[in-house]
Amino acid sequence: MAKVIMTCGKVCCGKSTYAERLSREMRAVILSVDEITLALFPEGAGELLDTYVERAEGLLFRISLDIVRMGIDVILDWGFWTREKRDYARQFYKENGVACELHYLEVPDRLWQQRIAERDRLVENGSVSAYYVDKGLAEKCLEFFQVPDENEIDKIIRQEC
Repeated sequence: MAKVIMTCGKVCCGKSTYAERLSREMRAVILSVDEITLALFPEGAGELLDTYVERAEGLLFRISLDIVRMGIDVILDWGFWTREKRDYARQFYKENGVACELHYLEVPDRLWQQRIAERDRLVENGSVSAYYVDKGLAEKCLEFFQVPDENEIDKIIRQEC
C-alpha cells in the first residue's frame, strides 16, 4: 500500500530538495503548497496568504488520498510547523486508512542563515521561483515553528554545515 510522507522543518531548511531526491528514489508524487501559491500569486498574496495556504493544504490533503489509492506514494512538501498541523495530518490519514510518516529536517542555525541568504539571492536574480525570506518571515518561522517530539518523528535528516 502506498503511503504519505510529510516533510517537516523550518522555511529554507532543505525540504523541497529532500522531497525531490526522495521522489526520484521512491517514484513518488510531490504535492507542494508553495508551488500552488506562487503560481496563483507570483507577486504575493499579502495578508491573505495564510488563508490561501490553509485552503491549498486542504485541497492537497484530498488530492493525496486519490493518488495514494492509485498505489502511488505522496510527499507533502510543506513545513508542518506546529504540532497541531502534524496531529491533524496524522488523524486525517488514519481516518482514511492511509499510512503516513513524518520526516524531520534538522538544520543548524548557521547553515539555516546561509541557506536563507542563498535562496534570497536566487529569488532576487530570478533563478528560482520561491518566496523571498525577509527578516519578518524568518522571525515568523522561529516564532511559530515547534520542533517535533521524538515520538512524532519517523525519520530525522540531520544536516551539517
